[in-house]
Amino acid sequence: MKDIGIDVKPPEKECDDENCPFHGRLSVRGQIFEGVVVSDKMEKTVVVEREYERFIRKYERYEKRRSRLHAHNPPCVDAKIGDRVVIMECRPLSKTKSFVVVEVKKR
Repeated sequence: MKDIGIDVKPPEKECDDENCPFHGRLSVRGQIFEGVVVSDKMEKTVVVEREYERFIRKYERYEKRRSRLHAHNPPCVDAKIGDRVVIMECRPLSKTKSFVVVEVKKR
């Protein structure tokens, strides 16, 4: 198992996925987000929804926003619906997938 460069708990399971940051050759860089898995129906892919606040200058208040990101789900991490996960940016893996799940915070 290799060190991916950030402070996350490595998975206990082994996998032979080429696009796994721990056991494969995928390097991670860039942005780190935390969110909740809302769908895991695709093969090795999850949809992660993250909530954030944006400041509106005119009204001097914040508004809640949410966005959905597709992320690669390696077999060793295996995130399910409802899990709170940490995702990190990587090279584009498909048309919509440029993130990979690196840790499951809460099941």
